[in-house]
Amino acid sequence: MTPLEALLLAAAAFAAGAINAVAGGGSLVSFPALLAAGYPSKTSNVTNSVALWPGYVGGSYGYRGELQRQRRRIVALTLPSVLGAVAGSIILLATSESFFDRIVPFLILFACGLMAFQDRLGAWAQHHRLAAQPGDRVPPLLHGAVFVLAIYGAYFGAGLGIITLAVLGILLPDDLQHSNALKGLLSALINFVAVVYFAAFGPVEWLPAAVMAVAALAGGYLGVGVARRLGKRWLRVSVISYGLLVALVLFIR
Repeated sequence: MTPLEALLLAAAAFAAGAINAVAGGGSLVSFPALLAAGYPSKTSNVTNSVALWPGYVGGSYGYRGELQRQRRRIVALTLPSVLGAVAGSIILLATSESFFDRIVPFLILFACGLMAFQDRLGAWAQHHRLAAQPGDRVPPLLHGAVFVLAIYGAYFGAGLGIITLAVLGILLPDDLQHSNALKGLLSALINFVAVVYFAAFGPVEWLPAAVMAVAALAGGYLGVGVARRLGKRWLRVSVISYGLLVALVLFIR
């Protein structure tokens, strides 16, 4: 890794940390940066997961007050999160490099679509509160939904927070801040399991992962102000445009 590549990766991770803190979808910036630095797609994917995990932990720490009131929910959703994350990690590492290369543009387009329709997904979730439960009771359908989301989160993960928040809004209606806190903790847990699995069995590039992890933490803390001044709408437009450009370049390749 050259100094210029390290600077590029740090800048991308800083931006990803800020984007994840404000709108979600930061992987659409940091993952392509690893590709641009010359790392293979699967290596870029697992390294990106390792690099951005500290940012999820920081967000959960910031929401610790809201999480303390949801202990029963957290306990109930831990097992499907862990099992799904293990399954997604196994599937990813069992996927051939050539096949993953072919599906990466489609995964990026899917994440762009989630970002583009984030507000509509949220509104739809608020309108279709399908399984409201008293207290902290978790509906059985949510266990299955979290398991599937965890598979996707460990396999690729971009846009995971967006769709998780929508699912929570439908199946476990609550105050938005409580739902956002639970979404962040589930994302942190899913990524933690994936990081442990990838560290043991995956092709992680540890030097760029370390550089990006520090930058992602800084971005989540310091970059939020810049991202907020840009505005959620324009931030989202910028990330989606960048993601579409990356997908186009990969399709051409």
